[in-house]
Amino acid sequence: MTPAEAAALVRDVDTLAVPLGPGQPPAFLHALSARDDFRDLAVFAALLVDLFPLFTRRGVRLLSGFFGPVERVLRAKGHAVEFVPADFRRFATLARRMAPRVMATAVAPPDADGWMSLALHAGATVDELKRCGRDPHRLLVVEANAGLPRTLGLPPAHPHALHVDEVDVLIEGDRPVRTLPETPADEAERKIAAFARSYIRDGCTLQTGIGGVPDLIARMLAEEPGGDYGVHSEMFTDGLMQLHRAGKVRNAKGVHDGYSVCTFAMGSSALYEWLDGNEQVRFIPVDEVNDPIRIARNRQMISINGALSVDLVGQVVADRIGDRQHSGIGGHEDFVTGAAMSEGGHSLICLPATAKTPQGVVSRIVTRFTAGSTVTTPRHQVDVVITEYGAAELAGKSERERAEALVAIAHPAARKALADGETPGPIADAE
Repeated sequence: MTPAEAAALVRDVDTLAVPLGPGQPPAFLHALSARDDFRDLAVFAALLVDLFPLFTRRGVRLLSGFFGPVERVLRAKGHAVEFVPADFRRFATLARRMAPRVMATAVAPPDADGWMSLALHAGATVDELKRCGRDPHRLLVVEANAGLPRTLGLPPAHPHALHVDEVDVLIEGDRPVRTLPETPADEAERKIAAFARSYIRDGCTLQTGIGGVPDLIARMLAEEPGGDYGVHSEMFTDGLMQLHRAGKVRNAKGVHDGYSVCTFAMGSSALYEWLDGNEQVRFIPVDEVNDPIRIARNRQMISINGALSVDLVGQVVADRIGDRQHSGIGGHEDFVTGAAMSEGGHSLICLPATAKTPQGVVSRIVTRFTAGSTVTTPRHQVDVVITEYGAAELAGKSERERAEALVAIAHPAARKALADGETPGPIADAE
């Protein structure tokens, strides 16, 4: 069918689910945007890759498990956007419980045998996509785009593909595949990366989260001496590609030996070209990739993730600013837990010591969180916190010792107030 013909099959009162980020079918979502007759269309998604007009239409509700720039813009304009609190691993369970009537995903075009690679996203929807296709009362729409790479899974358990016989509707999309722009690291990020680098030894298994610091660390490892690394990461990035290209990845890590594993990839067009047909990288569902027990079985697992704020007992806020949802829970706690349980492993929480706000430059190390904040990762899971001023090793320390270690890596102008148990004021000399 054409995208418009497929969009006409969605009812005016209906439920629709699409995958996170790069698994979304843009031609189908834009075709739905041309309709204005919805009375109650609930769309389950996460990390939208385009400002689809669909989510500005009356009668359309977006239920998002992970906010990105698009969700924040839609919310700021007053559209019906709600956050669904759940970590990425649990999306698979939620998809099964919700069983949306319509599901849609992006794929690479069918091969000679009719198999369509799920391309850049294995995520949480694979099993539910197949269940949807088998159910005569549900509708599975698949959008094939020749610009998507044909990536590989780990068959037989994880084929990372749908067959044309499994789907109800096949449409063709030709929109450019969304890439992530590279943002140059600033001085604070370079210092953070240098402190984090000291925890990474030859033979470590790596997980790099979204953001400039994790990707910068992967690029540093690619350029410096050392190697024999493994990759077990929720997201596959340009930095991890550079690590492979430098010959630094052997993947003798104890879990899925011989392969780098991930559940989705986002980055440059060069990354997507490199992933096409690449047998070194395998895409498997998030409920396996983000399982803390499997993560912990990796050799010397090193998890590198960001945060928005950390309080003096080590609680981490990584997805919410006050009472405003900023991003999502993702795999934050899963990898913090799993890496800290790995023999010889570490979980690294990396964040600049300060943030610019309308009230001025403020400390991200805080005595207590702003009203409305919610904890992403509890204090008992947190291992190492790193700012541009150093690394605070929290595991095994008392609350007093934790506070002392965190005060020591806060901005110098905030340290006295923090040590006195007070909330630091704006920091005049921080830029």
